[in-house]
Amino acid sequence: MPFQPESKYPNRRSYVIKVRNDAQPDALAGRLENLVTGQQREFASGRELLDSIARDLAAGPGDPPSGGEP
Repeated sequence: MPFQPESKYPNRRSYVIKVRNDAQPDALAGRLENLVTGQQREFASGRELLDSIARDLAAGPGDPPSGGEP
């Protein structure tokens, strides 16, 4: 069995999604927070939420976060 240095679900890809109280199914809005880095990004649509996650996935484990708040 090959050695796997990283978990299938690494902690650096753990998030909290806070949905605004005025969000609607067709107008998703809120904030995404990475639990490891503390970086926060607000989103105003489902597309923006997915784009934020995709940016984190594209960044390597040692790359500095891009955009958002520290």
